Amino acid sequence: MGQGKATELWLIRHAPALHGGALAGRRDVAADCADVAALAGMRAATAGLTRHVCSPALRCRQTAQALWPGVTPAQDPRLWEQDFGAWEGVPFADLPDLGPLSAPDLAAHAPPGGESFAQLCARATPALHLLAQGEAVAVVAHAGTIRAALALAIGSASAALAFQIAPLSLTRIVALPGGGWSVAEVNRVFA
Repeated sequence: MGQGKATELWLIRHAPALHGGALAGRRDVAADCADVAALAGMRAATAGLTRHVCSPALRCRQTAQALWPGVTPAQDPRLWEQDFGAWEGVPFADLPDLGPLSAPDLAAHAPPGGESFAQLCARATPALHLLAQGEAVAVVAHAGTIRAALALAIGSASAALAFQIAPLSLTRIVALPGGGWSVAEVNRVFA
């Protein structure tokens, strides 16, 4: 983390995914960037940020382009959404009901051929630490990646699963000087 000053990570979930009613996860689906008011609000909120990073996913790159025309954010593959394996592309209505699982069991559960939320956290955490170098940074990523950042800040992957992360919402976490993290805001939407 940055030496001597706090670093804010401005985590922006991509615009609504054009997933066709099926789990997107690692499928590289496009974003619906038609909500001009939400984009304008997010653009205004992030106007002072000069460092931009995003997941390599098409929906994240499209959202970043809609927010900051002419800017090419750095891409980090560790910021990709959770790999849902065999569940990728499955209609939401046909996914198994995981409601009976406890929060710790849910965080540890991996779909067939995929990764668990805890594994996503382990993959994304080094990237988040690397971004925390003393300068505020805008990060366009996925709901799972933003929950992984919240898990880092609150110290619990299972507790982070309780957060809702809306499309085109802003979540800010702060890397504190000397170590530690805090949550500044979660799931702020613009109209």
